[in-house]
Amino acid sequence: MNILKIIHGYPPKYNAGSEVYSQSICNQFVGKGHSVTILTREEVPYRVDFEFRQEKIHDNLQFYYINMPRDKDGYQHDEIDRQLAQLVEREQPDIAHIGHLNHLSTGLITVLHKAKIPIVFTLHDFWLMCPRGQFLQRNYDGCNTYALCTGQEDQKCARSCYRMFFSGEADFYEEDLNYWTNWIARRMKTMRDIMAQVDLFIAPSQYLKRRFIKDFQLPKDKIIYLDYGFPTHYLQPIVKKKKAPIFTFGYIGTHIPAKGVNLLIEAFQQLKGSAKLKIWGWKDTQSQKALIKMTEESTNAIEFCGGYINENLANVVFSQVDAIVVPSIWGENSPLVIHEAQACQIPVITANYGGMAEYVQHQVNGLLFEHRNVLSLSDQMQWALEHSTEMLALGKKGYLYSEDGQVPNIQEHCSQLEKIYQNSISNYA
Repeated sequence: MNILKIIHGYPPKYNAGSEVYSQSICNQFVGKGHSVTILTREEVPYRVDFEFRQEKIHDNLQFYYINMPRDKDGYQHDEIDRQLAQLVEREQPDIAHIGHLNHLSTGLITVLHKAKIPIVFTLHDFWLMCPRGQFLQRNYDGCNTYALCTGQEDQKCARSCYRMFFSGEADFYEEDLNYWTNWIARRMKTMRDIMAQVDLFIAPSQYLKRRFIKDFQLPKDKIIYLDYGFPTHYLQPIVKKKKAPIFTFGYIGTHIPAKGVNLLIEAFQQLKGSAKLKIWGWKDTQSQKALIKMTEESTNAIEFCGGYINENLANVVFSQVDAIVVPSIWGENSPLVIHEAQACQIPVITANYGGMAEYVQHQVNGLLFEHRNVLSLSDQMQWALEHSTEMLALGKKGYLYSEDGQVPNIQEHCSQLEKIYQNSISNYA
């Protein structure tokens, strides 16, 4: 099978959940003898926008990079669409599997649809029905930073999330508001138009599936639930020979505001008793430096551990912690880190919201706190600190949707994807 994988970033340049997942399935497909072409982006400010670069790894795996160093909020670009049309003509893919189109172009779907290439689209967030992707408002008003949005409305989006693009002159406020309201209306119409051209959507959580059906009127027969698959060969249960002298909490991931690392630090600083907090993630960002500033009075209790390699998660990360905390302030749909921790039998503390609450059940395989509530998070962390033996037992429960507690492995997952691909292809025959 000749598979075209489209994703807005790819490791090692980008290492968030959708990118890591994309790499896992592409590696598995190549290992099974399929031909995989990956279309993704890079951001090189010293080269021209939309420049295409091909990189062939071997006969069954090649990359096409589109340079996107300047565009952030755009959603459709004719030049990218033109380049994809040429790529499709050259590579003749049997199926296109899209992961994310942010920083790329929604027009890619129209190109594929016109070429009669079946399209499968895995949803990783809300970008198709929220201009910012996470239903977090920017609130350009000096307060209420990152308020949780209850639903997409054109004028509300313009006022709450695009105000920084207004001219700043009071006399032109209504004119600017109308401009951005109309811009968002056009964007949302485009999203609905391209969604009609997709053959099948995959949601990695029931929560995300319900949101797209209820809030965006996606037909029920166009979306299925399928959780992520994981390379479980490097995610094995951690066997600790003895109890650690100091209970250690861990965080893994990016340090953007949506991840709520600041809430985790605030909650940790309220704990009574000896504990440590280890924070893994990528260095040299202003966001991380601000977080480090928050920890100055915590002496050595909070440690920033730098980046990590996924293949080393068990030995380098999970072996050092007694619990993983996922404090995201948006509605995460199916966080990879939750699954990875469960595969290694590490208990998870996370919010009672979104897909986070779908994969962690309170006092069953982890702990839940009230979403975005620092005091509630601190209370659950305090309980964990005082009940280390019980936390160990919660961790052993692992993944709740399999008999052995193990997360879906990448081999079985890709076998399911192959069936989905074949079914989509046969519908075009």
